[in-house]
Amino acid sequence: MRKIFLLALFLCSVASLSAQTEKPMHEIHAAMIYNFMKYIQWPDDGGTEFVVGVLGEDNVYNTLKSYYDGKPKGSKKYAIKKLADPSEATTCAVVYIGKNKSKDFDNVRNAIGAKSILTITDSFNLGKKGSCINFKVVDDKLKFEINQGSMASANLKVAGQLSSMAILL
Repeated sequence: MRKIFLLALFLCSVASLSAQTEKPMHEIHAAMIYNFMKYIQWPDDGGTEFVVGVLGEDNVYNTLKSYYDGKPKGSKKYAIKKLADPSEATTCAVVYIGKNKSKDFDNVRNAIGAKSILTITDSFNLGKKGSCINFKVVDDKLKFEINQGSMASANLKVAGQLSSMAILL
């Protein structure tokens, strides 16, 4: 129950941040990405690393790398990787595609196919286009969309606590 309360408190406080926030947006995105991963279940692949790939957005990559790289995630360790090409997404459990690389979304999606890879984006309409999670600003508040069909296709299970705070597609 405490975990649910902490998640709700965190996501509600982040979601109510306005554009005038003191925290840089890349830090907010990195924190939310990390929290998303806590409330999604992947099929066991037997590996030792939980790879989070970042395509574009150097600031998000640097923040994730400095905060989480090498830290434990269950029996695995986080490995934060900078992706140079959409084809590298196939080696990841999570792929964050920054706004400046949103044009590569279709290439990433085609590369990963039906693999159990969580795609997180920050661009208009990419949630509807098939991204698992997409950041969205509504009335100057940061929100996120969850594409339930994309999650199911990737064989990812989303905790109800996370779904209840999302815009469901």
